[in-house]
Amino acid sequence: MLDKTYKPQDVEGRIYESWEASGAFKAGLRQGAECYSIVIPPPNVTGSLHMGHALNNTIQDILVRFERMRGKDVLWQPGTDHAGIATQMVVERQLQERQEPSRWSMGREAFIARVWEWKAISGGTIINQLKRLGASCDWSRERFTMDEGLSLAVVRVFVQLYKQGLIYKDKRLVNWDPKLLTAISDLEVLSVETKGHLWHFNYPIKDQPGRFITVATTRPETMLGDTGVAVHPEDERYKDLVGKSVVLPLVGREIPIVADEYADPEQGSGAVKITPAHDFNDFEVGKRHDLRQISIFDQHGRLDIESNHDFLQDLQASDELGETLSLHMLDRFEARKRIVARMEAAGLLDKVDDHVNMVPFGDRSNVIIEPFLTEQWYVDAATLAQPAIEAVETGKTKFVPANWSKTYFDWMRNIQPWCISRQLWWGHQIPAWYGPDGEIFVEETEEEAFAAAEAYYGSRVVLDRDPDVLDTWFSSALWPFSTLGWPDQTTELKRFYPTSALVTGFDIIFFWVARMMMMGLHFMKDVPFPDVYIHGIVRDERGQKMSKSKGNVVDPLELIDEFGADALRFTMASLATPGRDVKPSKARIESSRNFATKLWNAARFCEMNGCIRDPEFEPGHVQHSVNRWIIGEANRAARSVSQAIEQYRVNDAALTLYQFVWNVFCDWYVELIKPLLNGEDVAAKAEARATAAYMLDEIVTLLHPFMPFVTEELWQRLGESGAPRRSQLILAPWPSLTDPEDAAADEELSWVIRMISEIRSVRAEMNVPAGAQIECVIVGADATIRQRVVAWDAEIRRLARLKAVAMAETMPKGAVQIVLGDAVVGLPIADVIDLKAEKSRLGKDLTKLRDEIGKINAKLGNAAFMAKAPEHVVEEQQERRTDAEALVVKTEAAIRRLDEL
Repeated sequence: MLDKTYKPQDVEGRIYESWEASGAFKAGLRQGAECYSIVIPPPNVTGSLHMGHALNNTIQDILVRFERMRGKDVLWQPGTDHAGIATQMVVERQLQERQEPSRWSMGREAFIARVWEWKAISGGTIINQLKRLGASCDWSRERFTMDEGLSLAVVRVFVQLYKQGLIYKDKRLVNWDPKLLTAISDLEVLSVETKGHLWHFNYPIKDQPGRFITVATTRPETMLGDTGVAVHPEDERYKDLVGKSVVLPLVGREIPIVADEYADPEQGSGAVKITPAHDFNDFEVGKRHDLRQISIFDQHGRLDIESNHDFLQDLQASDELGETLSLHMLDRFEARKRIVARMEAAGLLDKVDDHVNMVPFGDRSNVIIEPFLTEQWYVDAATLAQPAIEAVETGKTKFVPANWSKTYFDWMRNIQPWCISRQLWWGHQIPAWYGPDGEIFVEETEEEAFAAAEAYYGSRVVLDRDPDVLDTWFSSALWPFSTLGWPDQTTELKRFYPTSALVTGFDIIFFWVARMMMMGLHFMKDVPFPDVYIHGIVRDERGQKMSKSKGNVVDPLELIDEFGADALRFTMASLATPGRDVKPSKARIESSRNFATKLWNAARFCEMNGCIRDPEFEPGHVQHSVNRWIIGEANRAARSVSQAIEQYRVNDAALTLYQFVWNVFCDWYVELIKPLLNGEDVAAKAEARATAAYMLDEIVTLLHPFMPFVTEELWQRLGESGAPRRSQLILAPWPSLTDPEDAAADEELSWVIRMISEIRSVRAEMNVPAGAQIECVIVGADATIRQRVVAWDAEIRRLARLKAVAMAETMPKGAVQIVLGDAVVGLPIADVIDLKAEKSRLGKDLTKLRDEIGKINAKLGNAAFMAKAPEHVVEEQQERRTDAEALVVKTEAAIRRLDEL
C-alpha cells in the first residue's frame, strides 16, 4: 500500500541508485535500434550546480528519457571541463590558505601534480549534484577535457591545423588580465557600468602656434602610446588639418592627423586620439592608416617606457620627456593621476566631465582588463567559419528558436582571428618547440619535434617548449567527437556522430556552438548536430539576473532538499518557453510539488479502491462512456506531449501534462467513477478499476521524463499487485498513441463537465454559500441532453451541489441563465442571496479594478517611466493589467446576470 504522504527525500536517492545499478543509463544496449545522442555542455570541474545547470540539464534529461522510452539506443555523453583559469585559482588559493609554497616556488611540474590531486578529491562535486537532479547520463563514459584520450585529440587537431596554415602566431591586441597575467576570452570579461571622468586634452598642432585639436579620453594614461589623431573625412572643421601632425604632449612625438569614419563629428570635439596598442577600435584604425603600435604597459599594468625601444624611437631628449620617463613602473592608475596633473599644469587640460561608461573587469580576478599588444597563437577562424555558415544557411543545422541563427550569422560573418593561447600552467600545453634561432617546430610529441629540428638544422639542438596552454574553449570545441574516441575510429564514433541535438544557452553560441560547428565540419566532414536548442537564462522571480552582489542567487540543491528534484524539474520545464528567460519562484516550485502530491493521492485512492493492473486489459473493449472518454483524452494528451517534445516545446508538454493529470484525471475522472467503484454493478466496477489502473500507467509513463522519481516510485509500487513489471519505468515503452478515441463519449462527457463547471463558476461569481443546495432547471433540452442528465444526475447534483435537476418549458423568475448549446440552464438564486448587496459588492470590485487599470496604463504610457524602468518591472505591470482586465470581464458578466434577475 502506498504511504499516506509522498516524501521525495526518502525516495529519490534510492531510485537513482537502482537506475545506476541496473545499467539503465548505458548506451549500446539496443544495437539494432535507431540512435539518439546528446553531449552535455561540460560544466567546469570547479563548479557547483546552479539554476542554469538545472534548466539546461532538465531539458536534456527530458529529451533523452523520452527517446529512451521510444526504444532508441540513447547516449547522453557526460563530462567536465578542466576550466584552466578557475581551477588554477582554486588550487593557488588553497596553497595560500594552507600557507604552503606558491606555484612559482614549487614550479610548474609540481604545481600541475597538485592540481591533479585536487581534481581527484574535489573534481566530482558537480557530477554528484547532477545525479541529485536526476540526470540519466551514461556515467560509465564520463570524460574530462584533459583525460588521456581528449588530450591526444587536442594535440592532433592543433598540429594538423598548424600544418594546414590555419593556426599561426601573431602580435595583436588581447583582453589582458593584469592580476592573472594571461589573455582571457571575451566571455570572461564583464562590462560594468562605472562612474568616472572624461578628460579633454588639447594637442598642439605642429608649426601652428596657439592652435590645438581637442581630444577626449577616459584613460589618460594611454596617451603616452598615441600614434595618431582621427577626424571624420567630412568634418569641415578639420579638413585643412588632415595630413598634418600634432605634437604629443609630455612626449614630444609628432603624430599624424588622419581622416577616418571612426571619428564621430557629433561626439565631443569630433576628434579622437588613436592608441593602436591599447584600444581594440584604435587597433583597426591604426591598421587602416599604418600607424605605429607603441605598447607602454608591462604585463602587470605598469608603465614600461624607460627602456622601451618602440616608445623611445625618434624622440628627442628633453626635460619634458625626462619627467615622463620618471613615471616608469608606476601602476596605470597612479600614472593617470600624474599625467592629468601635468597636462593641467601645462595648460593643456581643456575640461573634465563626469562620465559613466562600461568598464571591462575580469570575471575571475575582478580587476580592470587591459587591451594589451602581445604575441599569441591564433586560429584562422574566418576560413573555418565558411563551411559552418553554409551548414546553417542550407539547413543542415538549424537553431530553435530560429531567430538565434541571426546571432550566429552576425558573429560568424564578422569573425576575428581566435586567440587560443593562455599564459597559464593548468591546461593543454601548446605542442610547439623553439629552436636556438626561434624556428618553430609543431609536432604531436617531443620526440617528433626533436627529429624535425634535427632534419632542419642538420644536427641535434636544444629545444624550448612553448610555456603557454590552450584556451579551454579549444578542447571543448572538439567535444562532440573527441568524447566518442576520435582520433581513433571507434564504434561509438561511427554510431553516435553526428549527435542528435545540442541544448545550450545563447551566451555561448559563438564561444562553443560555432566552434564545435567549425571543428566538426573540418575534422569529421559533417555537422556535429542537426538541431541546436537555445534556452533562455534563469533570472530571479522579478526578472533580474542572478548575481552574488545582488544577493538573489538561488541554490537549486536547497530547493531539491525542500521540495524534491521532481518539483524543481517540472517548474523549470514548464517555464522554458522558447525564446524567453526563465523566472522561477518558490511559490511555483511549491505548486509543482503539490502537483506530485496530487498524483500520489489519486494513485493512492485508486489503490485503495482495488484499481489493479490487468495485463489483459484492452482499451478498445471498454463499454462505459466515462472510460471511453478518459482513454481518448489520454491518447490526445500523449500525442500532444510527444509532438511538443519533438519540437523542443517542453513547456507546452509540461502544461499539457499538468492539465491532463490534475484537471482531467484527478479532478474529473476520479470523481466521475466514484459511483461506479461504490456501485453494485460488478462489471462496471471491474471496468472502472482496470481503466483507472491503465490510466495511471499511462500517466506515469508520460510524466516520467519530467518527474522521473515520483513516477518511477509509483510504477514500482503500483506494480506490487497484479502482474509483475517487466522493467523499470525508465526503460518502459512510451505510449503507443493509437488508443481508441470515441467522439460520442467525448461529446457526452464534455457536456457534463461543462455544465458542472459553469454552475460552479456562477455560484462563485454570485457568492452563493458553499453549503447551499439550489435548484437547477433546463429549458430547451433535446432527447440527447435529457438522456445525459438522467445518466449523470447523481454526479451532476453531487459535484455542482444541486437539490435537483428538472426539465421545464419556461425559465422561472429570479434564475441566472447559462447557455449550453441549444439548451439553457437556469439557477433560481434570487431567494438564496441578497441581490442588492451582491450587486453593490461587485460594483465596488469593478471600480477598484478599473482604477488599477487606469494607474497601470498611466505608468505604461509615461515615456520617462518606460525609459528608466527595468524590463521585469514593465513585464510585471503588463501582467497585472492583463489579470485585471480579465477580472473586469468576469465581474461585468456577473453584474449583467444580477441585472437580469
